[in-house]
Amino acid sequence: MKNRLKVLRAERDWTQADLAEKLEVSRQTINAIEKGKYDPSLPLAFKVARLFAIPIEAIFTDEVEVDIS
Repeated sequence: MKNRLKVLRAERDWTQADLAEKLEVSRQTINAIEKGKYDPSLPLAFKVARLFAIPIEAIFTDEVEVDIS
């Protein structure tokens, strides 16, 4: 799963530790999500979306393209 977490965090001048504290997770969790090594749980994804006040789909996108033709 791709995500815009690092960009959104940088726009607010937050460190990984700052974001981790706001989301009540470890800095390592933020790092792993940003690097695409860990997909957040659905509750955490919703929490991220609420924090940034944007839809989940604006933060996280599936890397798999679906052919609907």
